[in-house]
Amino acid sequence: MIFEEKTLKKETIYEGKILNLRRDLVQAVGGQATREVIEHNGAVAMVAITDEGKVILIRQYRYPMRDVILEIPAGKIDKGESDPDDAAVRELKEETGYSAGRMEKLGKIYPSVGYSEEGIVLYLCRDLVPGETDMDEDEAIEIEEHDFDEACRMAEDGEISDAKTVCALLMARAKMRRE
Repeated sequence: MIFEEKTLKKETIYEGKILNLRRDLVQAVGGQATREVIEHNGAVAMVAITDEGKVILIRQYRYPMRDVILEIPAGKIDKGESDPDDAAVRELKEETGYSAGRMEKLGKIYPSVGYSEEGIVLYLCRDLVPGETDMDEDEAIEIEEHDFDEACRMAEDGEISDAKTVCALLMARAKMRRE
């Protein structure tokens, strides 16, 4: 079986602030086919755990869902930001005020492989040092601390619906159990 498609033509349909949309013509197994692709610079998301075993979660209104979502701190990798570690440090500070004494990569996930290039690098952040937040002008975030095990249970039971948060919490728990 062929596991690669050759790109024959690319057409940009939309260019936006955080994503672009393009239509590609590809050579697929059964002939030529069209693929619509969201171009995204990538993102970072952090499981930040206090010395008391609390995980920092945020509540934020997410317009596409028309709902307030409970999630871990996260944000996009800015254009020109080549190292996701730098974005993770910046986003954690901006959204929560915390800086991490220890920051370890948990891995990278691809939330929508059928139509998006977005990859999210996940981190486990510990030895937190509190500070001042520096949120974007259009962000309204409520910071919460939850018992880490309880947050993992909420992820397992579907009470936390944000995919990056579910993945990151369960990956962090697995890593911590191996230590």
